[in-house]
Amino acid sequence: MITFIHDWKISINKALKLSSLLLALTVLAGCAQMSPSVANPTGISGDNHNALVKYYEGVAKDAKLKLQANKKILREYEAHPYYFGRQGLDARSHALANIRQHEKTIQESLAIAELHRKMAIEQNSNQANKVVSTQDRNFASKISGYTEHSDNTGL
Repeated sequence: MITFIHDWKISINKALKLSSLLLALTVLAGCAQMSPSVANPTGISGDNHNALVKYYEGVAKDAKLKLQANKKILREYEAHPYYFGRQGLDARSHALANIRQHEKTIQESLAIAELHRKMAIEQNSNQANKVVSTQDRNFASKISGYTEHSDNTGL
C-alpha cells in the first residue's frame, strides 16, 4: 500500500512538471515575435508597387522618429545619469537596444522600398510595351484589310 501511494505521488509530480512545461512553452510561443522586424502590409496588393514604396518609406519615417526619441533619452541619461537611479543602466541598455532595432528597421524598410521602386518602374515599362504591341497589332490588322498591303503579312 505504501509503495502504491509513493508511485502515485511520483506520477502526480511528473504530470505537474509536464503541465508546467507545456504551459511555459505555450506562453513563450505566444510571446515570440513571429514576423520579421519590417512587417508585411495588409490591405495592399502585392502587385501595387507604388503603394508598397509609400508604405515602406512611411515605416522608415516612423522608425526614424522613434530613433531620434531614443537617442534623446540616451543623451539625457549620459548627461544626467543620477536622475535615473538604480534603473539607470537598464534604461541605458534598453535605449541602446531600441536604437539598434530602429536603425535596422530603417535600413530594411528603405531597401525594400528601393526594391519595390525598381519593380514599379519595370512593371510600368512592361505595361507600356504591351500597349505599344497591342497598338501595332491593331494597326497591322487594319492595314491587312486593304488589298494593296495584303501581301505584307509580317506586320
